[in-house]
Amino acid sequence: MYTALTTLINRLDSSNLSDTNVIQWGCPVPSFGDLSNSQVATLGLNPSNREFVDDRGNELQGPLRRFHTLTSLGLREWSEVDARHLGMILESCRTYFTGNPYDRWFKKLEQVISGAKVSYYGSLRGACHLDLIPYATACKWAELTPKQRSLLLDIAGDTLGLILRDSPVRLLILNGRSVVEQFQNVAGIKLDSQEMPSWSLPRQSSPNVTGIAYTGTIDTVAGVMLRHKVLVLGYNHNLQSSFGVTTEVIQEIRFWISLASKEIAQ
Repeated sequence: MYTALTTLINRLDSSNLSDTNVIQWGCPVPSFGDLSNSQVATLGLNPSNREFVDDRGNELQGPLRRFHTLTSLGLREWSEVDARHLGMILESCRTYFTGNPYDRWFKKLEQVISGAKVSYYGSLRGACHLDLIPYATACKWAELTPKQRSLLLDIAGDTLGLILRDSPVRLLILNGRSVVEQFQNVAGIKLDSQEMPSWSLPRQSSPNVTGIAYTGTIDTVAGVMLRHKVLVLGYNHNLQSSFGVTTEVIQEIRFWISLASKEIAQ
């Protein structure tokens, strides 16, 4: 990942990036967890600002720190980065789940990826998390303007392909409709979709929210040729923010992933 990380750091100096609300003093995050030992990866939109700051907006320090910043690396600007700094950043990615992971977000995903007999945590491992855009922004993706989102995709849309190309990942799990839509745009494909009645989320004063499963196979992403095919599974409910996602629905999604992921074990 050295090549991908170097490219991402160089892009931090892009004049366009200053218009995107990216936390430019925080390092890019090419992966959460050990990509080199992961056959399964979940996919989100971009890292949360909470990976770098507390609830008051202060930079995380000491044992609370999750990823490196200019301050923690002792740098004035990213152009000063050398091989030692790159190694430190990649080590913080590799060991993310043994430090101070953002469990409030990842524990929900852990419940569904366990269907593929992998984990982010403990001795089982075998899974990591990736983002379409590996730069944290000061606000949530949905709060960015369409222009800011478009700029970020233009600047870093090829990152996922570069990371997957040099990884053992064979199964990519997309968390939520927005991730599915943006992934399809970046990858240039249309995933197959299927309504899943058991995933329906009830509403009292409006129609229930239909559950939808997405499936596909990729061998290229944003023009980057992968070294092997990757099975893509997605679901329209964002497990962390969709209102009314029940334990039962999460278990149904887990069971579906369990059945579908058997393809990569054969």
